[in-house]
Amino acid sequence: MTIRKNQAALTADEKKRFVNAVLELKRAGTYDTFVSTHNSFIMSDTDSGDRVGHRSPSFLPWHRRFLLEFEQALQAVDPTVALPYWDWSTDRTTRASLWAPDFMGGNGRSRDGQVMDGPFAYSGGKWELNVRVDGRPYLRRALASSVAQLPTKAEVDSVLAMATYDEAPWNSASNGFRNHLEGWRGVNLHNRVHVWVGGQMATGASPNDPVFWLHHAYIDKLWADWQRLHPGSTYLPTAGTSNVVDLKDTMRPWNNVTPSDMLDHTRHYTFDTAA
Repeated sequence: MTIRKNQAALTADEKKRFVNAVLELKRAGTYDTFVSTHNSFIMSDTDSGDRVGHRSPSFLPWHRRFLLEFEQALQAVDPTVALPYWDWSTDRTTRASLWAPDFMGGNGRSRDGQVMDGPFAYSGGKWELNVRVDGRPYLRRALASSVAQLPTKAEVDSVLAMATYDEAPWNSASNGFRNHLEGWRGVNLHNRVHVWVGGQMATGASPNDPVFWLHHAYIDKLWADWQRLHPGSTYLPTAGTSNVVDLKDTMRPWNNVTPSDMLDHTRHYTFDTAA
């Protein structure tokens, strides 16, 4: 059984194995297919039209499946690798170990945002961006520039306390747990972290920054935490809803995956703390 660990608890060897597996997926061209998939969905998901990966109830099961496929790709390279998660409510500064040269690398330089250290620096020759939002081929970050503070533990707890998964109109105007976690309403958790990191993380091509996977692994953990806290609540809507994915509807781009299939993460992995 795969166990996803807090990135702050990873050993030096676990960090190295994760980084090496990511770099191998990049070298083989597999990594960029994940970037392309995410970018195409975030550009097509709209509040008034068909929405699958974002601004909709299926935000959480869609990304759970997306992360699972990425984790399985990593494990095809190195079976010991699991996706770590970044608890940004605790590791919330630009000096956190996450940003060390042996793992994600640090902030971008002031003049153009280019990340200059770590395994994903363009200067290292192993991380050229091919799915681009502009002509620049290098990873960019602007930590704590557009948003000063990451979400707090109290803000996370306030969202976890919401007992209803989602509500009409099932988009970025919705009340309920999903939308407050996604960040279109309320204290803004998920979206705020993307903007706090900045650079590619603030675009549809956000998986160009490998910290995307650690961020979303924590979002997935928070969903698992919510499921444990509210065993009587489940995915909504269940049936007959236009433009969104109901409980047993198929989620694009997969031909045989529904939100219902993704409710129990323990069939695939667990977390290093109760979830």
